[in-house]
Amino acid sequence: MHISEGVLSPPVIAIGWGIAAAGLGAGLKKTAARELPETALVASVLFLASLVHVPLGPSSIHLTMLGLAGILLGWSAVPALFVALLLQAVLFQFGGLLSLGVNTAVMGSAALSAFGAWRLFTKGKGAAPGRMPAAGTKSAAAFACGFIAVITGSALVTLSLFLSSRDLVSTGALIFAANIPLAAVEGVLTALCVSFLQRLLSQYVSESKGI
Repeated sequence: MHISEGVLSPPVIAIGWGIAAAGLGAGLKKTAARELPETALVASVLFLASLVHVPLGPSSIHLTMLGLAGILLGWSAVPALFVALLLQAVLFQFGGLLSLGVNTAVMGSAALSAFGAWRLFTKGKGAAPGRMPAAGTKSAAAFACGFIAVITGSALVTLSLFLSSRDLVSTGALIFAANIPLAAVEGVLTALCVSFLQRLLSQYVSESKGI
């Protein structure tokens, strides 16, 4: 879901940085000092998950764990993603500095879509970031969040490529199609992670934001 350097047009890059800046501002404002450790922990998971990627034509697919990030962190997922993406760009040239704004906007929006879905599917019961609903609904809700996050991110990548150049439409369509099975995989992984956290850290998770 990373967009490489030199692919996007200047207007799309500018818009991406504007959206990313707004998301970062909101995320930092909503992140209390006591929540920084769990935010950093999730950022490390995001950093590692998306480093393992499988080549696919002119692009690649990789795990994102954006659904889990949205569930656990809410708006704090945006600064967590920014740090993870920045380190990947600097250390491994995965993505790029110019495209960092668009990548942050795309993946941050995907994580926030999962957070919104979590609130909707749990109907306010345990809907704050890091809170878990009743056992009967948490797995299905978590699967949906993981699936929705990947589909949202893929759609935004496709849109970014389309707005940059009509020649990239086929590439965007290929990326979106390739990420559909990945969305199902991420849904399962997100459900498993949420179930594991509920069993292992039920008291802590039910009372605090994050893991």
